[in-house]
Amino acid sequence: MPKSNNPEQSESHEEKKSKDENSDEKKTNNVNNEKKLDDDEKIESENETDADISEKLKENVQEELNKTKDQLLRSLAENENIRKRTEKDIEQIKKYGHIFFVRDLMSSVDNLTRAVESVPIEKEKLDEPIKSLIVGVEIVLKEINSFLEKNHITKINPLGEKFDYNFHQAMYEAPSKEFDPGFVVEVIQCGYLLHDRLVRPAMVGIAKKENSKDEKHDNEKNN
Repeated sequence: MPKSNNPEQSESHEEKKSKDENSDEKKTNNVNNEKKLDDDEKIESENETDADISEKLKENVQEELNKTKDQLLRSLAENENIRKRTEKDIEQIKKYGHIFFVRDLMSSVDNLTRAVESVPIEKEKLDEPIKSLIVGVEIVLKEINSFLEKNHITKINPLGEKFDYNFHQAMYEAPSKEFDPGFVVEVIQCGYLLHDRLVRPAMVGIAKKENSKDEKHDNEKNN
């Protein structure tokens, strides 16, 4: 094909080539710019993701710390309650732990008391060995009563007092001119307290009001 000698056609071809090259360069630049933007966005997204992860980790750590602190406070409070309950239990055991021993001991004390009370009034007339034996028993009973008192064991002897069901056990009721109704006329067996706790109640007889028939019968009997 013969080469054109027309300068205009040759120039047009050069311009077109130049334009195509510029266009390709622009496209390349645009692609590079877009790629750079994508990379920047990706890096920014990664940075934001790392920040979110770090924040979540901080929140999780704080939450775990709060839980641990709450558990620790609960454990301390529970231990304090256990300590107080243990101290109270120990105090109660020291105070009332021997109540069953005291309850069993009372029968022996009662028998010893009855033995002393059964001694004749005129014991000076008794033989010397018997008199010495009685004096020895009285001393032993006195020491036992002193021991009971030192250990906060109190005798309940409510003769002439108003009946109290918390400390007394009624064995019978009988009319009485000496005592008002509801008062103790006789103590059959003394009771005992350990501190403020009842070891055993006092067995008592209680006065009751005389009825009209009894009064009439007594009047007829007196007349």
